[in-house]
Amino acid sequence: MKLIDSHVNLHADAFADDREAVIARARAAGVGVMVTICDRLSNFETVLAIAEANRDIFCSVGAHPHYAKDHQDLNSATLVAIARRSTKIVAIGETGLDQHYGHSSLAEQQQSLLAHIEAARTLNLPLIVHTREADDATGDLLEDEYARGPFRILMHCYTSGARLAERALALGAYFSFSGILTFRKADDVRAVAAGVPLDRVILETDCPYLAPVPHRGRRNEPAYLRDVHAYFCAERGLELEEGAEMIADNFFRLFHTVPRWPA
Repeated sequence: MKLIDSHVNLHADAFADDREAVIARARAAGVGVMVTICDRLSNFETVLAIAEANRDIFCSVGAHPHYAKDHQDLNSATLVAIARRSTKIVAIGETGLDQHYGHSSLAEQQQSLLAHIEAARTLNLPLIVHTREADDATGDLLEDEYARGPFRILMHCYTSGARLAERALALGAYFSFSGILTFRKADDVRAVAAGVPLDRVILETDCPYLAPVPHRGRRNEPAYLRDVHAYFCAERGLELEEGAEMIADNFFRLFHTVPRWPA
């Protein structure tokens, strides 16, 4: 059974001492492809180096909404130029709107998101969208921009409401679910996940964060995707292999520049 972790943060300090061992454990657990995510441009060279050093790891370029205030001069042309540097760069983001902590203003986040959307549209690459406590603003902006020209959307680590899910589905969005599915108090997330069409679902760990049950309280890592996968398949009545094949089809359809099971 081959699995795909669509969102890892392998450049994180939490992996500094044993990154290669973490990658090896992921492979041993059946994870055949990983996408390691750029959260700010100052980290991009490290992110790209990890991807280029590993045949089965790919990456994105972008700036998390928390850091929008640090990227006020970021524009789509810059993102496009960076993304064209390597075939290992297969997505734009993560980007989006997050009003939980308020690290950057909504206006700064919206400006950054618009730049990322234009880059994703230009390159026909998936846009990795992070949204938290900003359902209406996210839905409005995505709909307005999609009307100007379509682009590929991935609602990453989805924890928002059913209404935003409906709006994003209408735009052809895919949804990625994480170990949060296994959390005791995550009934709302499970309810949304149960209603997303199976051909729009992929999975992730978002490691080193959000370790699934039975690893709660530990550092998360890609090998734990097996637990997320098993839980999701049980919830949707899928055999493990059946679910893995379906999710792989979805992933490679969305991340269309990633070779299927790179040798």
